[in-house]
Amino acid sequence: MFRMWGKIWKNNHMIKDTVISVADYSLSRTAMVFQALDEICYEFDLEKPIWLDSNIKEFQRIDRTRFRQDSFIEPIPFDFLEIHVIEE
Repeated sequence: MFRMWGKIWKNNHMIKDTVISVADYSLSRTAMVFQALDEICYEFDLEKPIWLDSNIKEFQRIDRTRFRQDSFIEPIPFDFLEIHVIEE
């Protein structure tokens, strides 16, 4: 099962977190990542972040990335949203 951990951080403290599972293995890994991120954003009541080149490179390298204010159109009341693949 594909699982992704979403965390919201502010002032070096984790404010919220959730784990999203995707069991549909007919999807590609990329589709599972986007589906899990959509569900994380829905649960946290956030708009979907924009994937910048730095996010893509970091995620490809270590299966983790942080979306800061520059990835969101509207102001965010936290420092960053971190996603991390914890199981494939």
